[in-house]
Amino acid sequence: MIKQLWIVFSGLFLLFSCQDTDEYTVNPRENFEALWKILDENYCFFDYKAIDWDEVHSRYAVQIQDSMNQFELFDLMAKMLSELKDGHTNLYSSFNVARYWDWYKDYPPNFYEELNDAYLGKDYKIAGGMEYKKIANDRIGYVRYSSFSSTLGESNLDYMFYHFKECQALVIDIRNNGGGSLANSERFASRFIQEKTNVGYIMHKTGKGHNDFSEPYPIVLEPTERIRWLRPVVVLTNRHCYSAANDFVMKMRMFPHVTIMGDKTGGGSGFPFTSELPNGWSVRFSACPMLDNEKQLTEFGIEPDIPVSITESDLLGGKDTIIEEAILYLLRTTEK
Repeated sequence: MIKQLWIVFSGLFLLFSCQDTDEYTVNPRENFEALWKILDENYCFFDYKAIDWDEVHSRYAVQIQDSMNQFELFDLMAKMLSELKDGHTNLYSSFNVARYWDWYKDYPPNFYEELNDAYLGKDYKIAGGMEYKKIANDRIGYVRYSSFSSTLGESNLDYMFYHFKECQALVIDIRNNGGGSLANSERFASRFIQEKTNVGYIMHKTGKGHNDFSEPYPIVLEPTERIRWLRPVVVLTNRHCYSAANDFVMKMRMFPHVTIMGDKTGGGSGFPFTSELPNGWSVRFSACPMLDNEKQLTEFGIEPDIPVSITESDLLGGKDTIIEEAILYLLRTTEK
């Protein structure tokens, strides 16, 4: 998979690096037009999200004034970028970062740190970015992985799986995991298969038109040669699972012994790239659409196999409804 992505990304690097760049200028209109053009030629979800980028230009261009200071210009351009409704799209300056967070803030949290701490207790183990322990009278292994940016080495996974060797099932809790490294997603998912598996596709821009894309390249996941887990698994999700976390769910839901439980993920299926404006600010945006194994986009999120939300009564009683349902489900599954 990594080799395949490297070929695609190398081509994109050449495409972006060959774009004409203006000399340094702080002129508000020139920077506005540069930002709009970069997105117009390279952003990958205009048609999928039914965004009329020309109409957006018309509404915002009339608000540009030569007398604007850098803070006013930043705020206006940040507002324009929010029209994309994309958590992978950001504007970076030395004084602020524009971001779009409504993809999860308008949804129930379905994760509370204090509840999670109660299940982990004080005797949990730590391997890289994972916190893990045995639960349900040592019948189930519980793994909390809060960020795919956190270390997830092969030896970390080996020690964790070895610790659970007597367990009958596994809960992987990635709620509130905002993403990180696709390499970590691949490394973790490779522990749950026995043979090469086509887990999705990726496309790259081939021109400046909104629909100028390559044919989809298959993404093939190879099984690890180290410890594998083929017993029942439940992956816990909520709306704050984004980017690499969404990618992990996209892979894991394909495997027959894996069940996705909780809330719909936040999505984020566009691989991001970065470009620079004439005034030195940079913009990150979704450039490469990543599709599931049926060539469908998951930009708006992935539905769980079993929807579960934390109830108010459980919250007041100190219980995590989603973890409790996962335990019951796995106990029933392993008793069959």
